[in-house]
Amino acid sequence: MGNPQVMLITGTRKGIGAQLAKHYTDKGFQVIGCSRKKIDFEINNYHHFCLDVADEKEVKKAFLEIKKRFGRLDILINNAGIASANHTLLTPVKTVQNIMNTNFLGTFLFCREAARIMKKNGFGRIVNLSTVATPLKLEGEAIYASSKAAINNLSQILAKEFAEFGITVNVIGPTPIETDLIRSLPKEKINRLINSLPIKRYGETKDVINVVDFFIQPESDYITGQVIYLGGV
Repeated sequence: MGNPQVMLITGTRKGIGAQLAKHYTDKGFQVIGCSRKKIDFEINNYHHFCLDVADEKEVKKAFLEIKKRFGRLDILINNAGIASANHTLLTPVKTVQNIMNTNFLGTFLFCREAARIMKKNGFGRIVNLSTVATPLKLEGEAIYASSKAAINNLSQILAKEFAEFGITVNVIGPTPIETDLIRSLPKEKINRLINSLPIKRYGETKDVINVVDFFIQPESDYITGQVIYLGGV
């Protein structure tokens, strides 16, 4: 395999993405991140792209540079995502397009381009982020939950398509984690959701990292197409 492993994480400017980037550089990975806006942190063994994950031209350009600079890509974590909580009758088309572009189209583009590089080495680990809002079918989150349902389905089909190349594709569905993504949501709504979980607490980044670690280890080469929801869902 050779060292260090090269890991690409989308949406690393803040929240879970930034914490994942810091965690995995500390563990000795060469981490590549991306976000729409510039980042306000500096860490060793970290390379950043400013791009929109749904812009095919920008994404292809970034992957070309990854190939030139690092010559390989071992792990992809599709973390970039946006949420919106609205009753369907109050949801404008623009919101639907933005959510589907970032959450679904972005994930699709990164999976496709990553697999093209991983295929050459006969090894790859792709981890996509979903949400418990999908199986819980939460009111007010029709579009967000649907975008992640599409990711679950996409991931399970990609798991079949990419298996022959030594690439696994798995999904983590976190519960609410206290980041900017949920700050705009009504507190009582979040509390109601947390109280409906078997394990009644907010999720933490360490909970996500625990499952990522499991999915990306070489020994997990027989585990693909799986969706693991946190919190007992």
